[in-house]
Amino acid sequence: MPTFVVTISLPDTYEDDFLALIPQHRSLINRLLSEKVIETYAISADRRRGWVTINGDDAKAVQAVVEQFPLYRYFNSIEIDELFIFDSVATRFPHISLN
Repeated sequence: MPTFVVTISLPDTYEDDFLALIPQHRSLINRLLSEKVIETYAISADRRRGWVTINGDDAKAVQAVVEQFPLYRYFNSIEIDELFIFDSVATRFPHISLN
């Protein structure tokens, strides 16, 4: 299954409505992580951009996943890019110790 990276542009300031949705949003993200739909989830230190690595059949399927996010309506923009290579420590076999 192809892997995509989604780049999210977040608002400059957060209203109370946005903040109230964060627990629901994190709950969904955690569920999708456990289901391996989402591989990685990151938000920049200044909280203006985010990156989500998502497994999906195509960009349209990934878009449908992102549209489920409770915070979706607050995103300024999203970009979806299919990855040719996705390699990380988490996707490698564990290091074998002979001890």
